[in-house]
Amino acid sequence: MSAEATNPVSDAEAAGPDAPGRRRGRPRIDLRRLGRAALLGATAGPAARDRLPDAIGHVAEAHRAHHPDADLAVLRHAYVLAESSHRGQFRKSGEPYITHPLAVTLILAELGAETTTLTAALLHDTVEDTDVTLDQVRHGFGDEVAYLVDGVTKLEKVDYGAAAEPETFRKMLVATGNDVRVMSIKLADRLHNMRTLGVMRPEKQARIAKVTRDVLIPLAERLGVQALKTELEDLVFAILHPEEYEATRALIADNSGAGDALGAIAEQVSGVLREAGIGAEVLVRPRHFVSVHRVRLKRGELRGSDFGRLLVLVGEDADCYAVLGELHTCFTPVMSEFKDFIAAPKFNLYQSLHTAVAAPDGAVAEVLIRTHRMHKVAEAGVVALGNPYAGNPDGTDGAEDGERVDPTRPGWLSRLLDWQESTPDPDTFWTSLHADLAQDREITVFRADGGAPGMISLPLGATCVDAAYAAHGEAAHGCLGARVNGRLAPLSTVLHDGDTVQLLLAQDATSGPSPQWLDHARTPAARIAITGWLQTHPETAKVPAAAPRPPASVTADRRSGTRLRAELPGAAAGATPPAVRPAGCCTPVPPDEITGFVVRGGSVTVHRTGCASADTMRRHGRAPVTVHWGDTAECRVTLVAESFGRPRLLADLTEAIAGEGVAVVSATVEPPSEQRVRHTYTLQLPDAAQLPALMRAMRDVPGVYDVRRARHPASPVL
Repeated sequence: MSAEATNPVSDAEAAGPDAPGRRRGRPRIDLRRLGRAALLGATAGPAARDRLPDAIGHVAEAHRAHHPDADLAVLRHAYVLAESSHRGQFRKSGEPYITHPLAVTLILAELGAETTTLTAALLHDTVEDTDVTLDQVRHGFGDEVAYLVDGVTKLEKVDYGAAAEPETFRKMLVATGNDVRVMSIKLADRLHNMRTLGVMRPEKQARIAKVTRDVLIPLAERLGVQALKTELEDLVFAILHPEEYEATRALIADNSGAGDALGAIAEQVSGVLREAGIGAEVLVRPRHFVSVHRVRLKRGELRGSDFGRLLVLVGEDADCYAVLGELHTCFTPVMSEFKDFIAAPKFNLYQSLHTAVAAPDGAVAEVLIRTHRMHKVAEAGVVALGNPYAGNPDGTDGAEDGERVDPTRPGWLSRLLDWQESTPDPDTFWTSLHADLAQDREITVFRADGGAPGMISLPLGATCVDAAYAAHGEAAHGCLGARVNGRLAPLSTVLHDGDTVQLLLAQDATSGPSPQWLDHARTPAARIAITGWLQTHPETAKVPAAAPRPPASVTADRRSGTRLRAELPGAAAGATPPAVRPAGCCTPVPPDEITGFVVRGGSVTVHRTGCASADTMRRHGRAPVTVHWGDTAECRVTLVAESFGRPRLLADLTEAIAGEGVAVVSATVEPPSEQRVRHTYTLQLPDAAQLPALMRAMRDVPGVYDVRRARHPASPVL
């Protein structure tokens, strides 16, 4: 947890105009003075043992501001243990090490964390960096504090090597799944380390900043701790993009009077609300550095009102909408900027009304409208929720397995905990974690079949494939299609917030996904499950290209089992055979007339005579290759069924196919058009001679008026 340094930039600059310390008017703590106070507190006489040490007086002050009745005795006890165990340890910047847990505790106290979290924050490095054991922490402070301290304790590199960092984050995330306060302490720990990173080598600063950017900042956003997220963003910005940071700093300095423009609009807004009889507090909220940088990239030249936003705080939810109505009545609203996060809160608990209004002089101001409670949650996120186990004196929620389940656990965290169990490889876990956290918006879809869970949270851009694995786990391997809002839809359909989804599963337990599903999967859980199935069923994977030299021989098509013979002129006798495979555009099967073409990589694709792709190759001067069917009757074929839409149509078609002893490899259903539906099946036939009977059986299904072999448009010449 330690990071040892002086600041890469000044505290005021690194924190930006919107940093928590500046917003509250609380001065930064002098770490050297705090270190001396810590040492003096440690050497005080017996008379001082029953009073709170002076070194944590500022922590007590911040804590009592949020929790006036808090019992500070446990904080005194925790401080004494932390100071004595860290005595003699120093950070690289020269301060006594105790200054670090004190600073972390202060950050959380200012956000309103309850006493248990602050106690764990004081002790968070004792088990990792001193001789104090977890059992000693448990004996002195209870199971909850011990759980939080263990959750943020890093794994040893001597035991895990290069995997120590990803495995530490895995351990921390699993602990966060049971108690979100674990991640609160980690975020505050990283913030103080980032504030004091300057004496590190530049390459180490950059490495820590990148992990902060890719993992910690998205986690702060998802947990709703905006006060920590914004300062972390500015600190990372200063390290990874120093030129842009300096340009933004200079831009803010050159527009130091920008607040006057917003202040004038704030006075007008306050007057309007007073006349309407709405009690409200109107504040000018400066943007932090990264926010100014983003607005500049979006809008180009900035106006004075672009350097901040107005924040309107009211008492009740209904007052928020009353304020909105007055603003839209008395000012010109910019409707494209309106968002209602009160009726539809963000996945990270954030609630607020967003709008923008134009003043009579043409200046446009963005306005945030929220209650005081919403504002506390918007700033502190899960930290503002306090102790999620306060209702249970034993610290559990009564789970049968004895494992604590946090009632505030968001859907994204549940999904992350699910898929991480399927990724024992630390590199895969680390890559998947980065990808998952990069998706910073969520949607909610509803299951039409009444199964549990009734609501499924998915990242923005998720498809029916993702919904299938979120709802059914590995049973989704047999998914044949879906109904989205009552209409048949292919598995590649992108879902939207509020959609109703019904997943259609095959009854055959041996059914599995096709490699194409990976093109449509957006969640790590779906991608990991599909990849795992394909690795254990290699016969479904695409055939790799053979060596560039194309000799003649006999080779098996691994996808269909059908053996094909290619006769290439000039091939050396006894040379390695090329890969020969049926083309996906026309899926030839015995006894079709066929022709072949050598494609990039030396493999041979086999087309039905008359296939549009084959004709295109001939027109471009490609010489056909003579190919023959071998003696294996098994084959794979793609059929298209055209039908009128009706209930149970997909089930009846699937039953007809299964009745012929044919396996479904994959199936897609296009959205209905004029009451007509098109189904496309890729099927594995044990004998090509069954094809005519299979097509007749499918045509006999009520509502089906045509079944034909797939013929795709000509593909580009390879």
